[in-house]
Order: sequence, then C-alpha cells, then structure tokens
Amino acid sequence: MAFEFTDSNFEEKVLKSDQIAVVDFWAQWCGPCRAIAPIIEELSTEYEGSVLIGKVDVDANKELPMQYSIRSIPTILILKGGEVLEKHVGSITKQALQSKIDSHLS
Repeated sequence: MAFEFTDSNFEEKVLKSDQIAVVDFWAQWCGPCRAIAPIIEELSTEYEGSVLIGKVDVDANKELPMQYSIRSIPTILILKGGEVLEKHVGSITKQALQSKIDSHLS
C-alpha cells in the first residue's frame, strides 16, 4: 500500500532517506489523480523494500505543494537524498512510470 506523506513526516521519510522516493501529489476531487491511484498502489507493492512510493493529499497538506511548486495535479516527483531527480505532471502509464523509476535504480 502506498505510504501517506504529510507536511510533518516528509522530511524524515523522504528527505533524510537514502532510498529513492516516488511522491504522487493528488486530491480526492481530481479525476486523473484517481485514474493513476491504482498504478501507484501496484508499484508501491512491486517496489516494496527498494523504493518508497507514496502520496501527498494537496488539500490536507499545504506546505509540500508550495515547497515543490506544485501547480497542477497529479504531479509525481522522484527524489533521492532530498534532491528532485525527476518531475512528471499529468497522467502516466504504469510502464512509463516504471521506466522512470528503474532509470534511477541502476
């Protein structure tokens, strides 16, 4: 199951981690966000132990979207060691997201 990132746990779970993190910025009312939710869930299971995959509800967490200049959702960030490696705005297929994740694992 995808991890629930919040303004309060993001620094410890993502920024201070050596692990690659995939962060999906989403909202309940966003259709494209709901469309990619099953992909995020599947990948969180498939990459469990090697990549931390989770979501940030932009309605419940106001600091993180501002900090990362999130203007459209869904937006997916791939981070490692506090650094944004990649940013994708909009819908994405499972294969395309897997390819992005895998490119940072090698």
